[in-house]
Amino acid sequence: MEARVDGKILLVTGGTQGVGRAVALEAARSGAEGVMLVGRNPQRGAAVVAELEALGVGGGFVSVDLSDSDAAEIVIDATLDRFDHVDGLVNAAASTDRGSIAEADIDFFDTVFATNVRTPMFLMQGVIRHLKGRGAPGTIVNILSVNAYGGTPELGVYASSKAALSILTKNAAHSHRFDRISVNGINLGWADTPGEREMQAVKLGKGEGWLEEAEAMMPWGRLIKPEDVARLALFLMSDAAIPMTGAIVDQIQDYVVGVRD
Repeated sequence: MEARVDGKILLVTGGTQGVGRAVALEAARSGAEGVMLVGRNPQRGAAVVAELEALGVGGGFVSVDLSDSDAAEIVIDATLDRFDHVDGLVNAAASTDRGSIAEADIDFFDTVFATNVRTPMFLMQGVIRHLKGRGAPGTIVNILSVNAYGGTPELGVYASSKAALSILTKNAAHSHRFDRISVNGINLGWADTPGEREMQAVKLGKGEGWLEEAEAMMPWGRLIKPEDVARLALFLMSDAAIPMTGAIVDQIQDYVVGVRD
């Protein structure tokens, strides 16, 4: 069976670049009726909406900071205003800022957990309540991280946030399996995304050569690309994945528990 999402309305956070954008475009090519994008940059949002519309798919965009306490409510309301209903959610947005257990302060911790755990959970809640109210099946895919297994020291807070979202993924899957709402996650390994390029080249000061060096160490000679993640996410959102729920899929080639060979 081909992995398709024909006629579905999807909500994708982080949809203006990287993994989220790739998921949105893959959904458009796989039969989606509409895709609601969530991001902070209206210009990038408008550009991806234009890409969706060029593929014959309805697009929408809402600009919001996912660390805000009312972000989930704003996103759900905007999605239902634009499309009237929603069939699936992909939580692709995340803060990947570095912060170790020894060095992170309270504000940093709160921001990372608000972005990576609180808002994704309340987006799940909003979509689940909507689906149950309609008596309709649906799908949720959370983009997690292999760092949830432990992570390197500087990723202590980030790794913990992804571990928390992994547990929420499992719990939601168990709690709503008889509502025919599948909830799965992807433990993503090292990926070549715009955010990672900025982190490595600029914030960590490794310069533009970091990617070539990193890819030379990989078994397949490259990092994971957003399109790789999008294809897996679309499978998990399609009827081809039924009756799979509560699965955490490791999409990884290089390391586990924070140790690189």
